[in-house]
Amino acid sequence: MCDQHDTGRSESPASPLRRQVLLGGAATATLMSLSAPDALAKGEAAIDTPPNAMSPDQALKRLLAGNARYVANTPSQKDFSAGRAARTRAQYPFASIVSCADSRVAPELAFDQGPGDLFVVRVAGNFVNNDGLASLEYGAKFLGIPFIMVLGHTNCGAVSAAVKVVKENARLPGHLPELVDAIKPAVRIAQGKKGGNLVADATIENVRLNVHRLMVSRPIIGELVKAGKVGVTGGVYDLATGKINLV
Repeated sequence: MCDQHDTGRSESPASPLRRQVLLGGAATATLMSLSAPDALAKGEAAIDTPPNAMSPDQALKRLLAGNARYVANTPSQKDFSAGRAARTRAQYPFASIVSCADSRVAPELAFDQGPGDLFVVRVAGNFVNNDGLASLEYGAKFLGIPFIMVLGHTNCGAVSAAVKVVKENARLPGHLPELVDAIKPAVRIAQGKKGGNLVADATIENVRLNVHRLMVSRPIIGELVKAGKVGVTGGVYDLATGKINLV
């Protein structure tokens, strides 16, 4: 039967009202699909305890234990085909990683984790912009991820570029100035500390600034941090050794 207005006039499928109702319903369905457990797909019952149901401290310990295996070159044995069917229905990452896009930094390898374990957001300079923040919010709110690490690394090209812009007023092509603008505050803080290596010091300060941004961000991650449901910390990956040092 056709939908009716209060006036009794039928609405055509292409009418503005019908389009508004259909779009509204689609949006509602999308939000429901985000918030509903993926294990309900195909009529399956929701699992009682998801694999990532752990405390922030437990998640950090798991990351550091994996990095210790990586540094020692004793990675855990992995069957990458195992769990593929299950991963089509759900994902339960236990940590989000804000990583530099540098090709020498591979979070799944550095933490010795397998598919589905880490939720990785990557951008040169490992800073948190609004798009990255939204991704991390999705992970914390809808995937139940209890921990976030901002991961910088030694000899970072993006940080080095920001240092050159601040110190030498270097000019960069394309959209690089916009990227470097996000890292400049860390360079200025590092300059004020008068350390021995400005790039290394700025790398650490850049990690700390982005950890702070996440810890106070509203309305999602900051509230989860305050409630003790999500932990946030920073680390720097040493390209030479593979070791991740917390900062």
